[in-house]
Amino acid sequence: MSFFSKNNGFVGVDIGAFGIKLVQLKKQKGRPQLWTYGIADGPIDIHIPDVHDKTPDELLREHTVVGGMQKKQSQDMRELYGESDPRVDQYADILKTLLKKARVTTNLATASLPVSHIFHTIVTLPKVEKESDINIYINAELKKVLSRSIEDMQVVHQIIPSKKEDKYMHVLVTAAPKTLVAFYSGIFEKAGLELKELETEAFAIERSLVGKNTATMMVVDVGAERTNFFIIDEGLPMTHRSIQVGGQRINEILMHEMGISTELVDHIKADITELDWKKRNMDMFAPFLDPIVKEIQYSFDLFFGQTGNKGKKPEKIVITGGSAVFPPLQLRLEKEFDMRVFVGDPWARIVYQQELKPLLSNLGPRMAVSIGLALRNIVE
Repeated sequence: MSFFSKNNGFVGVDIGAFGIKLVQLKKQKGRPQLWTYGIADGPIDIHIPDVHDKTPDELLREHTVVGGMQKKQSQDMRELYGESDPRVDQYADILKTLLKKARVTTNLATASLPVSHIFHTIVTLPKVEKESDINIYINAELKKVLSRSIEDMQVVHQIIPSKKEDKYMHVLVTAAPKTLVAFYSGIFEKAGLELKELETEAFAIERSLVGKNTATMMVVDVGAERTNFFIIDEGLPMTHRSIQVGGQRINEILMHEMGISTELVDHIKADITELDWKKRNMDMFAPFLDPIVKEIQYSFDLFFGQTGNKGKKPEKIVITGGSAVFPPLQLRLEKEFDMRVFVGDPWARIVYQQELKPLLSNLGPRMAVSIGLALRNIVE
């Protein structure tokens, strides 16, 4: 029996490379209201490569499970991203502690799957009405491009609205390894949560930062280890790409250029964020900024070169993630792209006490995914 009430809203949980973020929302007078939030900072080794992409010996040489755990035998490495993954208990304990400290009052949760392990594409099909026919077409297309058996994948799709006279339909398809789904399900079950939904970060970010806006835009999510790029069109995340460049690259640059220690780098980064960078030389941050600029341009070229997208123009670039507030990033993007560039506010649609505004504004870029996850069952 649960001591939680189903009227206590939903909690969105984002497990990222540098910690776990959660937000609990309730629906009050038809609007989402902030009930509580929490952050557990610390390295989370969530981006270990898929075990099917490497041999156990390769994994054994390259990766150690975080938290001081010893490297396992080769046969145990076969269980990465599954119910038997040794990280399930570890992450469940962190999540359980965070739920308690944040005083979460619901056991209904939504979580996100990391973009780096998700297959995402748009499939063009002849117009059909039966769901079973759509699934047949989608599975046939996926078998051509997936690196593993489709029986090992969990596939979901969403039909993109089209005109009645169109002869073809376009379907947004997302596929995730079943072992990854089992891995997340195990974490939440052991943390005492009922996992109502698992979805990609793309949809969570679209929900918290875009909402009902139908404009074509780019969302750049700068995490600790990776930066994700989403093109949102007609309110749907049409593309997503990911590169292994994140806020840690800024830390590496500062440590190398200034000769500072790991313990001091976060304080220095916070201090330089307060500087006026409009007249400062940002060349030292090129190893962080250049790959992001290149990926944005490549994503735009790819998307707007596709049939049906020619003639469309992006209206803005929205930045989110822990390093979104790093001033050189916004300034460089404004210089490179002729459109509005700004840090997104995921709290914009949330009701909360106004005295919390300074604190929440500071945390906002880190909480976009968890807010979007909590909103899923509130606004839909």
